[in-house]
Amino acid sequence: MERLMHVIPDISYKEDAIAYINEHYACNSAINGVGGLNRYLDDYEGWLEKLALDRQQIPNEERVPAETYYLVRESDNRIVGMINIRLVLNERLNHRGGHIGYGIRPSERNKGYNKINLYLALKRCQELGMDMVLLDCDKNNLGSAKSMQALGGKLVREWYDEEHKEIDQRYCINVKEAINKYQDLYEPQIVKRR
Repeated sequence: MERLMHVIPDISYKEDAIAYINEHYACNSAINGVGGLNRYLDDYEGWLEKLALDRQQIPNEERVPAETYYLVRESDNRIVGMINIRLVLNERLNHRGGHIGYGIRPSERNKGYNKINLYLALKRCQELGMDMVLLDCDKNNLGSAKSMQALGGKLVREWYDEEHKEIDQRYCINVKEAINKYQDLYEPQIVKRR
């Protein structure tokens, strides 16, 4: 069984982080939960500085405080996913986006990694005092919906997103209930966050 951990991005992951984004481009895959890394491929150090500022962001209608983590496989120290936790919601994110955005490297999908990614994020949300989290996905993104459902996500809304020309779904997860219910399943698969 592979074990995974959340890692705060740092300079040691620069090459793998850029390869992670480029793999998405090569596969023509949507990029989610990366804290804007795709806009900083030529300035990774600048992105790390941005992440430090993101954690301290005063909420407004453009930006909210957020934390971004790599999901790293212990056996080879490879970034297999990423996740972005928004600590509060503004009006835009309350309408579309929610508290958590995530993604898995295209070559690492269908291995159950995103469930662990989300479980780890819920543990962080609990540390931050968050009781309920909202998450969205395109209705056609069955893998994302299954991850949310696997952690107790309840479908609370479905709507047609005119801007993105897709049907979106919103799920709500009770953080404490999810951790209590699924800890025996996921704890053996995680390594303490660094």
